[in-house]
Amino acid sequence: MAGTTGPKRQDTRKFFENLSGAGKSIAVLTSGGDAQGMNGAVRAAVRMGIYVGAKVYFIHEGYQGMVDGGDYIKEATWESVSSVLQVGGTVIGSARCKEFRTHEGRLKAAHNLVHRRITYLCVIGGDGSLTGANLFREEWSDLLNELLEQGLIDEEAARSNSELHIVGMVGSIDNDFCGTDMTIGTDSALHRIIEVVDAIMTTAQSHQRTFVLEVMGRHCGYLALVSALACGADWVFIPEMPPEDGWEDNMCLKLSENRADKKRLNIIIVAEGAIDSHNKAITPDYIKDLVVSRLGFDTRVTILGHVQRGGTPSAFDRILASRMGVEAVLALLEASTNTPACVVSLVGNQAVRLPLMECVQMTQEVQKAMDEKKFDEAVRLRGRSFENNLSTYRLLASQTARSELPNSSFNVAVMNVGAPAAGMNAAVRSAVRVGITEGHKMFAVSDGFEGFYKGQVKEIKWGDVGGWTGQGGSLLGTKRTLPAKHLDEIAEQMRIHNINALLVIGGFETCDRIKQSASGTKRRVFIIETMGGYCGYLATVGGLAAGADTVYIYEEPFDIRDLQANVEHLTQKMKTSIQRGLVLRNENCNENFTTDFIYQLYSEEGRGVFDCRKNILGHMQQGGAPSPFDRNFGTKVAAKAIQWITRTLKESYKEGRVFTNSEDTACLLGMRRRAMLFQPVVQLREETDFVHRIPKEQWWLKLRPLMKILAKYKTSYDVSDAGQLEHVTRVRPKESDTAAAI
Repeated sequence: MAGTTGPKRQDTRKFFENLSGAGKSIAVLTSGGDAQGMNGAVRAAVRMGIYVGAKVYFIHEGYQGMVDGGDYIKEATWESVSSVLQVGGTVIGSARCKEFRTHEGRLKAAHNLVHRRITYLCVIGGDGSLTGANLFREEWSDLLNELLEQGLIDEEAARSNSELHIVGMVGSIDNDFCGTDMTIGTDSALHRIIEVVDAIMTTAQSHQRTFVLEVMGRHCGYLALVSALACGADWVFIPEMPPEDGWEDNMCLKLSENRADKKRLNIIIVAEGAIDSHNKAITPDYIKDLVVSRLGFDTRVTILGHVQRGGTPSAFDRILASRMGVEAVLALLEASTNTPACVVSLVGNQAVRLPLMECVQMTQEVQKAMDEKKFDEAVRLRGRSFENNLSTYRLLASQTARSELPNSSFNVAVMNVGAPAAGMNAAVRSAVRVGITEGHKMFAVSDGFEGFYKGQVKEIKWGDVGGWTGQGGSLLGTKRTLPAKHLDEIAEQMRIHNINALLVIGGFETCDRIKQSASGTKRRVFIIETMGGYCGYLATVGGLAAGADTVYIYEEPFDIRDLQANVEHLTQKMKTSIQRGLVLRNENCNENFTTDFIYQLYSEEGRGVFDCRKNILGHMQQGGAPSPFDRNFGTKVAAKAIQWITRTLKESYKEGRVFTNSEDTACLLGMRRRAMLFQPVVQLREETDFVHRIPKEQWWLKLRPLMKILAKYKTSYDVSDAGQLEHVTRVRPKESDTAAAI
């Protein structure tokens, strides 16, 4: 149970040190289709299990290995999951098992588990795999009685293994499981798709071609929908949104309009399960033939297939899998006789536990709704993440002719400030197009506040932001000039251009890119310096994603004794079979303990055990094309911001003027726990350390102990937020909550 609510909340914080795994045996298996990030979940579950004193077993080849037993079920060690975090697929294997679907197969599996006293199961797979695990649990008592009657186990074994506890983690590139915003593998699959789209765009532009891409998603259109948002596709076909009759004419009209706007390429994305309103399949070849026959465009088809499952997992999937694996073991340790089998999910930036069968039943209801052609209901059941993506796509893909758009008489300006960050251009594109759809006249401010006071303000049209989504940096230009000295000139520019609202994209520097180079056969420790100013977010989550041994940040002071302890700890680890060490240092973590100092210290103290390399990543972290997450997040946040601006302008408009006297007319949009919130900027004064340009409270600091545990450090871990089994809700939450799953 989590800490009780009420005035004693401060005193009821719960630490996982009170949860012991002594005398318990946990088995980890992966089942069904593989997904990038599964190894991160396996690694985290194994290490957390060993950390709390439990015996942990691998079950190789999924349920088939459980049925066959023998060498398929092996005890895991700390070192056996070293260097698997960055490996795609699943290192313990996965197989579809017909035998486990039979009673005889499950009886064999039960016998193999009881033989090793395994009563805790951590299952990583899709809804079919998790449903099978739940059935196994429901039958457990009967299976034990049957084994007892057959003389295969004795009464003591039946008594000591009387309860089977199960926790699931969803590994599926389709993101088709209800109850979680993201499943393990989805983000990596999006990376593969976007890599292909970016590559195709260059050849398509060269030859003025149309490309039709088929992506995975037989029953769920998430990959197609989000990749369409992330690359600015002209059209998307998904099972949850069959096009209305006459879609062929509408699509061809839009493609020809885009070409008339001097767009040299067209991208159409099709989910493999796409259908029309009469339940007839829409195939890439049908679309190609349609475009060629009606428009005469040079059109090619690309089917991505299993490329989407391959490659290394993204940073997001590594972090997600690591958090899920640790949370799964906590859930197993806290399970009781009355606890239903649960699945560990992600809602906003929070890990939550939900009853497994509630999620499975809702997932099945989605398909039922689609079979009955209740597509709006299917979208709602998919969850708020899917809903938000779809509503943003509809906003940006407005079928209304631009000459027929409303005229709001409001002028809205968009600008970038601070350091350039991947995803800024996607946000600007989204803001401009949603603003035009809402009827506003949109203006672009070049070079931040410096450009603003110098008068670098001009109207920006729909076609001006074409192709911006995948571009890195800031195409508008950005400077770190602060506005304080030039407020009068800025006010004059706002008066000249009659600017009624301003959308500012940027702020204290952050970046969603972290690169790590740590490979080779020699025992080697890499010392990596990351950016981030005084904010240790990049270093911390980068460390979690890369399996770092130590991460030094400003928010967590350290001294020479800590450095010495870290070196000794790493030296002892490197004397085992572990080949690689990774130390991350935030650029401003300590003015005296520099990257050079730490490099020299580790080099000297590790002499004879490992050698060291150092790398200062520098501005490469800000460069390159934005990730699918950044493109998608920037697109949706900007769309939501423009909608808020439209609403606030209408509420503030009186007698021909816009009045902005209240503090809630200048807000910051950002995620708090599970919700995207508009918070008045004046309220942020109390919450911000302006000297170091960081918030006074940082949610991600709770991830620090998790990273230390996985690096084999003894530490304290507050799990007060965990432990509460929630329920899948069908009640539409309030507006502030529905925005959470962006």
